[in-house]
Formats: sequence, C-alpha cells, structure tokens
Amino acid sequence: MAGKKLQLMESFAVTRVYADENGDSRFEDVSIPLNEAGEIGFLSEAQKAGTVIFRKVVQQYDYDFHNAPARQYILLMDGVIEIETSLGDKRTFNAGEVLLVEDTTGKGHKTKNITDAIRSSVFITL
Repeated sequence: MAGKKLQLMESFAVTRVYADENGDSRFEDVSIPLNEAGEIGFLSEAQKAGTVIFRKVVQQYDYDFHNAPARQYILLMDGVIEIETSLGDKRTFNAGEVLLVEDTTGKGHKTKNITDAIRSSVFITL
C-alpha cells in the first residue's frame, strides 16, 4: 500500500481540452510531475500564471459550443459538470478536479451543470 500511495503522489492528474489540427475539441489526460519536497509534501515545478478569476454559475448552467477565452486552468470547487467535445465525446468532472482548457480556437466544447446546485470554480490564466 505504501508503494501505491507514493506512486499517487508522484504526479497530479489534469484533463486537457484542446483543439486538434482540424479544429475539433478533444480530451487528453495529462500528468504533471511532482517532486518530493520533504515535510511539505510533493510539488510541481512552478508555472507562470496571469490572472485569477473566481466564478459562480446558476443551477441551470448549460453553455452551448464555445471556445475557452484564454489558456487556463479551471479548478472545480463544487458541483459536477459535463463537458462535450465537438466530436461528441463526453466526460463528467467533479469538485476538486482540474481542467486545462486550451481550445481557444476551433469548434469549441459544451459545458453544463449536472447537479441542481450553484457551482463555483476558479480560473487561472496562463
């Protein structure tokens, strides 16, 4: 069990949403490497960031195809969302998960709330 716990701490899982060469949005599972940092845990290399934006959306949030306004991380603070790519692939994301949205061009993606609750998220632009 200790080996598995260490393995889980060696990377941070992020789902990337990006546009391919045809402009179609796609998912990619990305692992951000973490390095042991002693008593404070495991840390990634620093990444340059631009702005931090806090957001809440209503329970009925259902946003049709759109592009990300900027390359950004989205930290899901609560609720559950479904994202659909332009190819029809769908994935569900829960509170605590991190997305890297990079489809600033192309056909975009859809996003909708799955739970009947106001949802909070944080955007960190890159």
